[in-house]
Amino acid sequence: MTTTLITGTSSGMGLFAAIDLARRGHRVIATLRRPDAAHALRAAAAEAGVSVDLRALDITDERASRDVVAAVQEQYGGIDVLVNNAGLGMVGTAEQLDMSAIEEQIEVNYLAPVRLTKLVLPGMRAAGQGRILSVTSVGGAVGQPFADAYCGAKFALEGFMQSLAPVAERFGVRVSVMEPGAVATSFVKNAVRPEVEDGPYAELLPAYYRRTEAAFAAAQSAESAGASIAEAACDPSPVFRYQSSDGATAFVSASLADTDGERVLGFTRGWLA
Repeated sequence: MTTTLITGTSSGMGLFAAIDLARRGHRVIATLRRPDAAHALRAAAAEAGVSVDLRALDITDERASRDVVAAVQEQYGGIDVLVNNAGLGMVGTAEQLDMSAIEEQIEVNYLAPVRLTKLVLPGMRAAGQGRILSVTSVGGAVGQPFADAYCGAKFALEGFMQSLAPVAERFGVRVSVMEPGAVATSFVKNAVRPEVEDGPYAELLPAYYRRTEAAFAAAQSAESAGASIAEAACDPSPVFRYQSSDGATAFVSASLADTDGERVLGFTRGWLA
């Protein structure tokens, strides 16, 4: 049986990905930062008629990450698939951001998945097989206004994983990223926002908020995005980059084919009008 460790499963696409993977026959170790927030996942598992192994994990805690990986490996003999799903949003441009907030973005959205990747790699390499799928964002390919720290951390994660991919592949370990677009979850509500929203950016922020609200009004469902994550994790012929919807594919393609950067700036400038 395939043993899959997935982070950030208390709600949203992480919850649905965990359930979908269990339906596909995976032994799912579903981690979440707060054990008292597991009721939605438990209810979804019961409704789907599947079981998941729930474990508490704050992905920013190095010791806890090491202990959870070691415990799963000892109990089940190894980890076949790692899905780095947990993340944290943030709104604000450079002048509005405290360095502590920027560091938190780097810790949650970059260093934590890198740490878990390092922890599972030795076992996967020794087994000669494994999958590592990191949920980044369209913001990992397209820099967006008032998302400086968030996009910076997601760009870093994509760069790390793309660099790791050809080396890990030589040992049978396939590395991929999943880039969701707007998804109907609590992610935006939970995003860190600047404490002061007046000053020189007071006229630009409302335009950005209006554009973001419009995007999320037509957002992909969390269930659909979760299914995309599970499908990518189970792809028998994995590629490096996946998107969770056609809209996300169209969005990131603007950047990936944009050799001088002006195509992206051409449309993101309009977000502030």
